[in-house]
Amino acid sequence: MKMIQLSSIILFAFSLSMCSLDKERATESSAQKIGTKNPTQLEGLNKAYFASGCFWCVEAVFESVRGVEEAISGYAGGKEQNPTYRQVGYGETGHAEAVEVYYDPNVIDFKTLVTVFYGSHDPTTVDGQHPDYGKQYRSMIYYQNEEEQKIAENFKKMLGKSGEYRKPIVTEIVPLTKFWVAEEYHQDYEKRNPNQPYVRNVSVPRLKRFQAKFPELLKQNLNH
Repeated sequence: MKMIQLSSIILFAFSLSMCSLDKERATESSAQKIGTKNPTQLEGLNKAYFASGCFWCVEAVFESVRGVEEAISGYAGGKEQNPTYRQVGYGETGHAEAVEVYYDPNVIDFKTLVTVFYGSHDPTTVDGQHPDYGKQYRSMIYYQNEEEQKIAENFKKMLGKSGEYRKPIVTEIVPLTKFWVAEEYHQDYEKRNPNQPYVRNVSVPRLKRFQAKFPELLKQNLNH
């Protein structure tokens, strides 16, 4: 019986590591593309940028929110030009896995997106979200102007004083310099790979926790 239990634990732990393994296998033959929608469909929308762990998870969370038309996985916060996943994953560029969120300001505002950001991950975890750890998984808000900076910093201060967390919030709030679109196979990864072990064991549960916490923010007729 103990041997069976040990085997089950090892198999489960291996499945949680599949996010990184699958990404590395596919990177060499992948080319960067713009996302899953025609760019003309995104004209007139505002954009916001966040990082909070594996971008498969973050993209799925934001795409479930009413007023968000698209979320694109990519890399931000580093200096390397045209970074690849392999470079980012090995910590060679300083980038974090991030998402570019296209949203309708008539339906949802930047402050609410910040609420979604904090409500869908643990902002007290340094350089990671379980089971992914490393600088590329750090918690980040990238602002584009003074208004976004003020909203992000005030929200962080408010949350820090709220008593919701026992540990300090480590989210970095920095100006956006450049967002690089990730390899095409990363886009809508959770939707396109529902039976992948990491998606089943990490990404979908994280999405469901967020949805249970903020049902009023969700789109109707969601698949999850």
